[in-house]
Amino acid sequence: MTTVAHDLPPVSDNAALTRWLHGLPGVDQVGLEARAAGLSTRSIKTTSKAWAIDTAISMIDLTTLEGADTPGKVRSLCAKALVPDPSDPTTPRPAAICVYGDLAHVAREALGDSGIHVAAVATAFPSGRASMPVKLADTRDAVAGGADEIDMVIDRGAFLSGRYLQVFEEIVAVKEACRRPDGTSAHLKVILETGELATYDNVRRASFLAMRAGGDFIKTSTGKVAPAATLPVTLLMLEAVRDWRELTGVQIGVKPAGGIRTTKDAMKYLVTVSEIAGPDWLTSDWFRFGASGLLGDLLLQRQKLATGAYSGSDYVSID
Repeated sequence: MTTVAHDLPPVSDNAALTRWLHGLPGVDQVGLEARAAGLSTRSIKTTSKAWAIDTAISMIDLTTLEGADTPGKVRSLCAKALVPDPSDPTTPRPAAICVYGDLAHVAREALGDSGIHVAAVATAFPSGRASMPVKLADTRDAVAGGADEIDMVIDRGAFLSGRYLQVFEEIVAVKEACRRPDGTSAHLKVILETGELATYDNVRRASFLAMRAGGDFIKTSTGKVAPAATLPVTLLMLEAVRDWRELTGVQIGVKPAGGIRTTKDAMKYLVTVSEIAGPDWLTSDWFRFGASGLLGDLLLQRQKLATGAYSGSDYVSID
């Protein structure tokens, strides 16, 4: 176990923040990738598999983030979330529907008081290339439209240039923009876009920076950049949230997103969550899958466990 034994110095300027972030333990690339590879070989059988499938379904942020998205497509996705398997009312519902901010109100109306959250991407997703007033307006509009959760993107250019204080202050400002008039707040997921961060050390630093700035979740990717979610990167982020709780007492969630399409993939991630962060993270409050096609495969596997046979290919929509 890696224990982060650092105090939390004041975030007074970029130099102080840089010293703190660069004082974090370095990442053993070979060891990290070997651990992820080993965990990916674990198998889950019978009743444990049934539990894992239901747990994975309950952790999905069912996502549509295309330029051609329409209110009708969002309502259709919400209907799928409300009734994932019409033949089996015991099927869990996904945790959230994830859409562009201008469609948050459509999802909010369609989902009503079902308990399924509305997650909206904001801050000039996926590039993050916009002025702060635009990013904050984007966030406030999504919250006003009914978003329970905001998925923001960090400024990777600023981070990679060492302007850590700028990234920190942007996260703090977006967190404040998540506040509603009644004093409650939408939860903030901070997208690191790990495929652009180049090194595991940068992923660790970005994770701690996002948590230090007040993010409720750290998220791997927008799904628009390759590579998106990978098991080694997610393992590293799970280590970070585990260490952050040891250091501060505050629990932070993790969301891998992009490229997770099969039940086999999901099982690897659940094993990793259990082994690295621990069972406290095995709920949708603390772990999510950002995915569009994963639900369909999980439903097919769930039906296979229940009936002993796969349903026809036209029974469950895969995307």
